Amino acid sequence: MSSRLKDVAALAGVSTRTVSNVVSGSASVAEETRVRVQAALDELGYRPNVAARNLRAGRTGLIGLAIPELYSPYFGELASLIVEAAQQRAWTVVIDQTSGDPDAERRLLEGTGGRLVDGLIISPWALGPEELTGRPRHVPVVLLGERRPHGLADRVAVDNVLAADEATTHLLASGHRRIAAIGPQPHLRNETAAQRLEGYRNALRRAGLHPDPALEQPVTTLHRADGAEAMTALLDAGIRPDAVFAFTDELALGAMHVARRRGVRVPHEMAFAGFDDIEDGRYANPPLTTVVPDKRQIAERSLQCLADRIYSPASAVPPLDIVIPHQLAVRASSGWTDS
Repeated sequence: MSSRLKDVAALAGVSTRTVSNVVSGSASVAEETRVRVQAALDELGYRPNVAARNLRAGRTGLIGLAIPELYSPYFGELASLIVEAAQQRAWTVVIDQTSGDPDAERRLLEGTGGRLVDGLIISPWALGPEELTGRPRHVPVVLLGERRPHGLADRVAVDNVLAADEATTHLLASGHRRIAAIGPQPHLRNETAAQRLEGYRNALRRAGLHPDPALEQPVTTLHRADGAEAMTALLDAGIRPDAVFAFTDELALGAMHVARRRGVRVPHEMAFAGFDDIEDGRYANPPLTTVVPDKRQIAERSLQCLADRIYSPASAVPPLDIVIPHQLAVRASSGWTDS
């Protein structure tokens, strides 16, 4: 027979409310207190009846996750981390792939995707902030990425402008001056590429260089094949950059593959930096310098936002705009081997 909540509270020296908060993840609890309560839960073998608790509260225990691409290494890793963090809250994650389709994103936001979920985490590629106005307000939503919700939902994102600036500045510090940008997507409303392009240009201007449109190579999607096509187009046009900042690691790997196949020595004749820190980049030859977003923190902060809205729906706390930290992992592809 499982011990009662008050037994756990007595052993941990806290209130039953604090134990309940730790069990549900419904409110912020000091880490030291959380560890003490969890130890008491484990010692007494307390196992909450999650299904009964959700039924009494009118909840399903299901969380929706809508991402553009399941086959993307970045989104695949992020989804895995979200599922892992959700399991700590006894939540089940239902994953939908939107492919950046506006109708698919709209159906999920409007609650017509056929899922009964307590909350939704979505990385929108096609819809703008104005689309949030029509969604059901009783279902909490957390936006991942660059779409600013203007007070309509919580958002968790990386500072893409700053991160791209830092990656480009690193290449400039290595002595490179003809730095190509592979990844602009002028045909999409997705702001990721626009923000990374802005950061790239900021770094060039600060170094006294004028951005050269010929070095800004647009792509259709953000995959290896697109990076390969972009590098092929540059070289076929007689444009030979001495470095490349690619807006994703996949783009960088595709571009680097073509450069090496065409006889370009990497990093001696052309350095590379990417964005996302996917596993393939760490094992590339040479290993890829990249911007490393804290994906685990993205997952955990997103779920905490949902928990706060689900368990405290009447809270007056305005929607949060959370910026997750990043770092630059410097590897051999850019000529430096600091890490």
